[in-house]
Amino acid sequence: MAKILVIDDDESICETLEMYLTEEGYEVVTANTGTTGLNRYVEGPTDVVILDIRLPDIDGFTVLEDLREENENVKVIMITAHHDMDSTIKAMKGGAFDYIHKPVNVDELDVAIKKALKTNEMEKKIDGLLMEPSRRFKVGDIIGAGRLMRDIFKTIGVVSQSKTTVMIQGESGTGKELIARVIHNNTSPDEPYIAINCSAIVETLLESELFGHEKGSFTGAFTRKLGKFELARQGTVFLDEISEMSINLQAKLLRVLQEMEFERVGGKDRVPVHARVIAATNRDLKTLVDDGKFREDLYYRLNILSIRLPALRERREDIAPLVDYLLAKINVDLHKRIVSVSEEMMDVFMKYDWPGNVRELENLLVRAAVVAKGQVLGKGDFPELLEGEKTGAGVGEKAEKMKLPYRDSSGRIMTLDGLEEDQIRRILADGGRNKGEICESLGISRPTFERKLEKYGINFEKE
Repeated sequence: MAKILVIDDDESICETLEMYLTEEGYEVVTANTGTTGLNRYVEGPTDVVILDIRLPDIDGFTVLEDLREENENVKVIMITAHHDMDSTIKAMKGGAFDYIHKPVNVDELDVAIKKALKTNEMEKKIDGLLMEPSRRFKVGDIIGAGRLMRDIFKTIGVVSQSKTTVMIQGESGTGKELIARVIHNNTSPDEPYIAINCSAIVETLLESELFGHEKGSFTGAFTRKLGKFELARQGTVFLDEISEMSINLQAKLLRVLQEMEFERVGGKDRVPVHARVIAATNRDLKTLVDDGKFREDLYYRLNILSIRLPALRERREDIAPLVDYLLAKINVDLHKRIVSVSEEMMDVFMKYDWPGNVRELENLLVRAAVVAKGQVLGKGDFPELLEGEKTGAGVGEKAEKMKLPYRDSSGRIMTLDGLEEDQIRRILADGGRNKGEICESLGISRPTFERKLEKYGINFEKE
């Protein structure tokens, strides 16, 4: 039988709640002051505490703090007659499980109690499984036990024996930069690792960023600036989204890779290159070469050793260990103690196709952890993923429709381009978003988004 402690200075409320909760099958203890309530909790801890904010001796927030010092996992449902925002925020920030206004709606209270008890039950099942992140994982771990990831680990081992140029390909959110960092850490960990996003800097500035410039080489060049290749010394230069580099700059990069030296913008001195180059892209460079949008000679120069990262939907066996790893990381970053995801939520994860890959999984877990009231994340903590249920389509059904092969309205299997165009048009059809929000949702840069609009003949203003 679950035990509930009610702390409220209004005796009539204590009597009413005691009568109702007893009829519902709970063991009930009441107290009319904060001090009495704390003493009764210490004497015999209860499963749930219903706590009034306004008490005659000490305020409810202080009681909440003391209860959590006694047991940081205590489930406290706070009640108050005051409907002010600050109190609500303060209560939830202080660790309250839920917050209910007076007069108390018994249905609302019943839902909150059952949710708290369910959370307690789930936490007890996994009691003792929570470990310090440092004991289970370390920063920079690559999580993967399936064949695809094991093959990648082998390739990393081979690549790390030399400073050969490496090309990493994979969808957005698959962890391309993480792979680059692991290669660097296994090759020259004491040297600089310098990353640059080729799509985030305009062409005129990108050349200066890569190779540096001399004083007076252009307007605003008041001093000499060293470029990334020079600053990297014998470390690593990571060129992300290499596919977005202009043809003109591609030619200069090719010359650098061939001659292993360069000149700063506006300079004449030849500067030797000692750094390894790792490039990454979420696009098919061979197709871009065939379309005349990427230099073939640069493609072969970069593609000496290639690593293709699988999408998360291609390695579902890694979802559970990834969740464990990401939760351990989130616990450190957000000072949380989230233990796991519920079994029913993990079933949803396994059916979902993760278009945003590991990045999408991490973002969902972070948002859920921020608002979670317990140590186990359940369905209620992932409203974004469960929106399909509101329209009558369960997540399983929604996920089933997303599984490959994708088909259009006529039943024909869609090409990757067709799928990409369909996804963009669906997001635009939602309306009310600016380009920045859409790019973030798609996991692509602004230049890439503009190029895709042009590729598929989509008029952003009319969609």
